[in-house]
Amino acid sequence: MTKKEEKLLAQGWEKRFVACEPRLSEFVELYRSIGYEVHLEPLGEEEEGCAECTRCFERDREKYRVIFTRPRQETWSGKS
Repeated sequence: MTKKEEKLLAQGWEKRFVACEPRLSEFVELYRSIGYEVHLEPLGEEEEGCAECTRCFERDREKYRVIFTRPRQETWSGKS
């Protein structure tokens, strides 16, 4: 886990999954429609895991985003 990810988790964000368009926009819209804030992070080297699992990221890494969500702030009682 990266320091950036640790910071996001401490702020109440939950890591969901990695996506690219068109599914990325669809899931952002879906999560927002059901009451979540959405935060997107670029796909970092730390997301690679094993080479077999992430071959699809090798050529076009910049088009993927990691989706994080949390309940909207007005409904979330965690610490900032």
